[in-house]
Amino acid sequence: MFFNSIHTRMRVVLVVVLGLLFLIIAKVFYIQIFKYKDLNSLATSLWSRELPITADRGEIRDRNGKVLATNITTTSLVVIPNQINNKEEVATKLAEILNVSYEEMYRHISKKTSIERVHPEGRQLSYEIAEKINNLNYDGVYLVKESKRYYPYGNVLSHVIGYVGIDNQGLSGIELNYDDYLTGENGAIKYFSDGKGNRLDLTEIYEEPQNGINVDLTIDIDLQLSIENELDNVMTKYNPEQALIVAMQPKTGEILAMASRPNFNPNNYQTSSTEVINRNLPIWMTYEPGSTFKIITLAASLEEKTVNLFEDHYYDGGSITVEGARIKCWKAGGHGAETFLQVVENSCNPGFVVMGQKLGAKTLLNYIENFGFGKKTGIDLNGEANGILFPLDKMGPVELATTSFGQGISVTPIQQITAVSAAVNGGTLYQPYIVSKMTEPETDSVIKYNQPKEVRKVISEDTSKMVRHALESVVANGSGKNAYIENYRVGGKTGTAQKVNNGTYMVGNYILSFIGFMPADDPQIVVYVAIDNPKGVTQYGGVVSAPIAKNVLKTAIDLYDFPMTKEGMPREYTWLDTKYTKLPNVVGMTLEEAKKELKGYTIHTSGEGEKVIYQSPEGEYYVPEGSIISLMLSN
Repeated sequence: MFFNSIHTRMRVVLVVVLGLLFLIIAKVFYIQIFKYKDLNSLATSLWSRELPITADRGEIRDRNGKVLATNITTTSLVVIPNQINNKEEVATKLAEILNVSYEEMYRHISKKTSIERVHPEGRQLSYEIAEKINNLNYDGVYLVKESKRYYPYGNVLSHVIGYVGIDNQGLSGIELNYDDYLTGENGAIKYFSDGKGNRLDLTEIYEEPQNGINVDLTIDIDLQLSIENELDNVMTKYNPEQALIVAMQPKTGEILAMASRPNFNPNNYQTSSTEVINRNLPIWMTYEPGSTFKIITLAASLEEKTVNLFEDHYYDGGSITVEGARIKCWKAGGHGAETFLQVVENSCNPGFVVMGQKLGAKTLLNYIENFGFGKKTGIDLNGEANGILFPLDKMGPVELATTSFGQGISVTPIQQITAVSAAVNGGTLYQPYIVSKMTEPETDSVIKYNQPKEVRKVISEDTSKMVRHALESVVANGSGKNAYIENYRVGGKTGTAQKVNNGTYMVGNYILSFIGFMPADDPQIVVYVAIDNPKGVTQYGGVVSAPIAKNVLKTAIDLYDFPMTKEGMPREYTWLDTKYTKLPNVVGMTLEEAKKELKGYTIHTSGEGEKVIYQSPEGEYYVPEGSIISLMLSN
């Protein structure tokens, strides 16, 4: 009995031991087979280390592939505290080279971490400083490749492109809006060390960084440089508070150029105030537009057929009274009897009040909203404002009157140029955009296109044609004469908007603007110029802003080869202007006949004979009086 009891207990113990052994074997099998990857990853994390290699951000380029934002290679300092034995000496030397305190550097190299990036003092080091650190040849002190953003054009297009922070993250402009595309994936050099951080003699693993996607803009940098130069001249000549210029392709919504002052250098953005670097005036600034807004009232009136530009007349006595409020014309005593085409040419406020009254508040406000005012355009840039309109239930007779000529409401420059583009392009409102495509960095193959986006049809082609005719007449015969370009068809409208401060209109403080387009019969570019409170000059948009727009349009003529035409509206010249006359065509005449026709010009001849077979400039185009005319003669 006794021995049977012993045997039973031994059998139980054996079964238990065998059971435990089976469970251990099963657990080991489970760990080795099913949890291998997890355990291997944990083990690797204990003895593998990474030296980071930052990826390049994608380049930002203009519409012709010219690089606007790129990268330069710099180095950064990282330390592996466990590999540094003489910490006091290393901290002293590095602090001296980096010009930081010993305590700050000692804190970095004594940290209880596998790897420490010395930030910010050790980021994006100059070649000289990096060489000094490298020559120390300390264990645990490493220099790793880092990519630094670089803007080769400096201040040019700064608000549009934006800037990046110390960690290459986009903070404004295209850099922010397209940060997910532009940001690449960082790489690393993986090495192995023991538990004390000592480097093991094992093969390193190089993980190549993946560069970001390239972003191509609709911007033409050559046109951009032109408007930047104009703005620089404006700041020097007039010392305004602010200034801006925008150029758009009216048939697509593509932004061709955009700039404002004050601006900043994104290579050194820390030296500028946050107000300057984060305010892209063409999309952020809101103000009363003034007379450039009359284009909307004109387009609505023509579409609704409430006025006929040639047959309907208005008598401007210098002012109009609306519910006790006297609204003056800019010209003392008024313009007298006018057709409504002359109302537009003269930018006559009382005449536009009548146009607004004929439309009525509901109809006018409906057109204003359809032209895109009162809400964001949706341009692919950060910081866009909405503008402010009167709600219909608050739009009484006085509000209707002032809205008709661009007072009492608030708009943004991007809304202005987008709406006017719709008025002259055939009547279609497009969403403005500034990025044309994204491409792979290695192959340059396109991964995404941005196409023109039609928002809505606002007016008919026939109405748009009449708007273009009226605005060409403004430049040829009216307030926009300073934007006239001989032998080219230019349309446009001036604006002189009084500024508001705490609900009161300021005295002698205006935003002077001009919006122009060409060719007037088939617009390919629209340019908007706004100058805030220029000093030492007559406060009229036609005096200050129209000549600036003219210069930009002349640059566009050269860039895009707009052909000369004989079909444009002639303008009348005053004694103050450079006098232009239409050059007679003398080809086929005898030399004597040609000299009579070209009286007042300087004639140069070449060849032999008495008959003119060629002339330069060509006949029927406008040239300055007294110009040199070259004639080629033959028998």
